[in-house]
This record gives sequence, structure tokens and C-alpha cells, in this order.
Amino acid sequence: MATLATLSLVTSTAVTAQGSGGHVGGTPAGGLPNEPMPALASEADHPAGSQIAKHEGVSGAPPAPGTPGGSTDRGSRERVHGIDVSSHQGNVNWTTVAAKGARFAYVKATEGTGYKNPYFVQQYEGSYYAGLVHGAYHFALPDRSDGGTQADFFVDHGGGWSPDGRTLPPALDIEYNPYGDICYGMDDEEMADWIREFSDQVHERTGRWPTIYTSTNWWNQCVGGSGRFGTTNPLWIARYASSVGALPFDWEFHTIWQYANAGAVPGDQNYFNGSYDRLIALANG
Repeated sequence: MATLATLSLVTSTAVTAQGSGGHVGGTPAGGLPNEPMPALASEADHPAGSQIAKHEGVSGAPPAPGTPGGSTDRGSRERVHGIDVSSHQGNVNWTTVAAKGARFAYVKATEGTGYKNPYFVQQYEGSYYAGLVHGAYHFALPDRSDGGTQADFFVDHGGGWSPDGRTLPPALDIEYNPYGDICYGMDDEEMADWIREFSDQVHERTGRWPTIYTSTNWWNQCVGGSGRFGTTNPLWIARYASSVGALPFDWEFHTIWQYANAGAVPGDQNYFNGSYDRLIALANG
């Protein structure tokens, strides 16, 4: 098993060669802030899966830990439970989350180029100090600005990566448009180009290919065969049912499955597709 980074590795530096990485600068030495930082509010806050649940619904129940969820489990019956949170969860009691078995967390950092999660520091730092592996995600609004611009906004406001063995790759949440046409007025090639530009810029800034969060139904409608990301970008698939189901084009297996939008701990519920050792390997790059 990979050795976990100790808290002695934590520094107060907010921006490293990998961007604004595993820890957020400015956190008081005496503890985590209880008040949210000011948010840029020109775009509303949409948590991961909010539009997927709206368009695809929620049905069935996930398999119990230790049982396979579909044909894409890479032969493993091992699963690691985790959550993802946004400002909708407010200040999270991470000690309780860890005590109930969550081992990793993705935290929303940004949306478009006009929104920052006001609870990001408490959620992101808090998950780390409670012993969870953590990462940040960005909710994409592809019709507002180009992929590179949104990638820079994301990395500049928490979406970086640190080689500390406890930070997951930055993640791109790309799903149904909350405001209109489900594909943001783009054809499949335009959407694939937007995602590729975002992905390339995150990789340039952090050294990691971003995890892509999506649903198979949305991807088939809006990207289809135009996107080839399966060999570079880990897949975080959303499906609120008893199995993962079919995967989007070009992915042979999923890395994370968001299987429910509520559970015993705050936020959306997820399984990592593999053992804890493999989760740490993903964090290590």
C-alpha cells in the first residue's frame, strides 16, 4: 500500500508549480474557518448531478459494498466509499463523515468563470484533515467561455493538484445545461473540442489529466463518437440505479461511480472502482 502523506507535508503555499493545489492558502493555523468566503454569484451554484437527476431521474438502489455493479468493474469486487459536496452542504462535519466510512471526497470549487464555492476552504481542507483523499471539481458552462478560460479560472481558485498522495486529479463536471439547450447549442465536434481544450489546459497547469464527470445519456447526445478521452481521462460516471450500466464512448471502465444523490452522510454518494490502494495510486498519478 502506498504510504499516506503526513500532515507535516502541509504548507501554507496556495500556488505551486501544479497550480492552486492540494491545500488552500490562508487557512488560520488554529483551525478551519467557519464563515464562507465571498462568492462570485453571476452564475448559480449547480452541484454535480443536479441536472442529471432532473433529466434522467433516480431509480433503483446501489449494490452493497463488496458486490459488483456491472461489467466495467475491472474484475474487482472491492469498492471505496466517498462523497462529493458543494455549497449546498455548507460547513461539513468531516469527522462524522470519516467515522461513517467515507474515504474520499470531491469538493466543488467553481462554475463557469463567475462562481466560487463560498464553503470551499472549509470543505476541501476539512476533508484532508479528517484523513480523506480529496479533489476539486468544476461545473462547466461551455456556452459562456472557452475551455481554456474556464480551466484557468478553476485552477486559479482551488482546482489544482499536489503530489502529496492525498489529492485526486482535478475533475470536470460536464452535464445537461441548466439554462437551455441540453448541449449548450453545440454540435458533438464543438463540444468535444471544448472538453479537449479544458482538459489540455488543466494538464498544462497541473500535470494531471482531469477526471471527467458525466452521464452516458448526456455524453451520447452531446459528444458521442467525437470525443476520445478514454486513454487519458479517468471517468466519473453518474447513474442513480442498481448498476453502472453502459459507459460513454471510448471508456472501457469507470473510475468512480456516483450512485445516489443522498445518503447517510452529506452530499452525493460515490464508489471508487477498486481498492483503497488503487485510490491512493490515482492520487499519486
